[in-house]
Amino acid sequence: MRDEAELRGHRRTYIGAMPGRIIQALRRVGVNNPLMMLDEIDKLGNDYRGDPSAALLEILDPAQNNTFRDNYLDLPFDLSKVFFIATANQLAPIPMPLRDRMEIIQLAGYSDHEKLNIAKQYQVGRQIKENGLTEDQLEITDDALMLLITRYTREAGVRQLERMIGNLARKVALKVAEGSADKFVIKAEDVKSYLGSPRFHPEEARKELPPGVATGMAWTEMGGEVLFIEATALPGGSGLTLTGQLGEVMKESAQAARSYLWSHAGELGIEPDAIKQNGVHVHVPAGAIPKDGPSAGVTMASALASLYTGRKVRSDTAMTGEITLSGLVFPVGGVKEKVLAAHRAGIRRIILPAQNEPDIEEIPEDLRKELEVIPAKHISDVIAAALEPQPSAEGIKPIPTAAPGNGRKASEPLAAKDPDSDPA
Repeated sequence: MRDEAELRGHRRTYIGAMPGRIIQALRRVGVNNPLMMLDEIDKLGNDYRGDPSAALLEILDPAQNNTFRDNYLDLPFDLSKVFFIATANQLAPIPMPLRDRMEIIQLAGYSDHEKLNIAKQYQVGRQIKENGLTEDQLEITDDALMLLITRYTREAGVRQLERMIGNLARKVALKVAEGSADKFVIKAEDVKSYLGSPRFHPEEARKELPPGVATGMAWTEMGGEVLFIEATALPGGSGLTLTGQLGEVMKESAQAARSYLWSHAGELGIEPDAIKQNGVHVHVPAGAIPKDGPSAGVTMASALASLYTGRKVRSDTAMTGEITLSGLVFPVGGVKEKVLAAHRAGIRRIILPAQNEPDIEEIPEDLRKELEVIPAKHISDVIAAALEPQPSAEGIKPIPTAAPGNGRKASEPLAAKDPDSDPA
């Protein structure tokens, strides 16, 4: 919608003048207190004919809409009893003054369990009917539906899932028409022969993490994801190298994590020279996917602390949270989706900002019972909970602290360090 007159109406002096959409809707329903749905309100546009969002400022404001004036009626009309609901895919395109007049309710994506029940109760029956089959001719097992949900679709809703079920139903309808069989039962092992190889390969918890690797949780429009942040030392190098298509906010989180560890090295059992005289490279796979946001701060801090101390991050633990330069852990959004993604990956131990504890109640109770949630207020809480107590058994030692240019020849080996005398 781009024409403001669509909402306010045209003055009666114009040929073909009509009331606006709001008054027309009230006339159709015949009551002055209906429920009115404004769908996709983030798609509003504007041009030389006016700005519809300006008219909505008056329509949606309960302090003003009791005297809404439609240009066609040219009389004040009371809209205060109308209950307006607006939907949007994104908040950003909605003008701020209009957003200020709304009560925002965020709707999270479906969990895999919810998708499974939606598919069983609604989608399978609908696709069987639409493709000319009967309930006696096609049956899809729960395992096959779960495979479609996890490996053939990636979305917050269920539209792609219904397309995949419809695709299966059409393949079966063809076989029925050819007289192959009277009934088909689709099991998980049969899906590949109908739909081809899986399209998505979700991250799974790694059985063992080397020092410098930590498991984080991310939010995407398709739901939650698990990502592994990797850090490695660059002996003789300097500074911080960041790769993986990171946005500015995520880069700043890595810089803040390194600066905090450097300034509190003594408290954490890190040799300051190990940070000063060696560069570090932080990479966040997958490199082809852009990433941004502050919620990976605690994961980056844990990965760097693991690298500098030689202590592995626990492989059964995932974490999320924003950090500050003073070491505080701030709350983040999308906790439900992130925790569900970690649970799907087989992780049962979660580190969250202490202020995000109330968000755990949004997670289904049956999954909540399987999780151990550790609240953290400070980076030291995260490191204590995430890192294993002792350096790894493989003999991972702190980064060599010999500075370049100290008179040692390039062919001369570094002196071996006594691990027992190392404070880390």
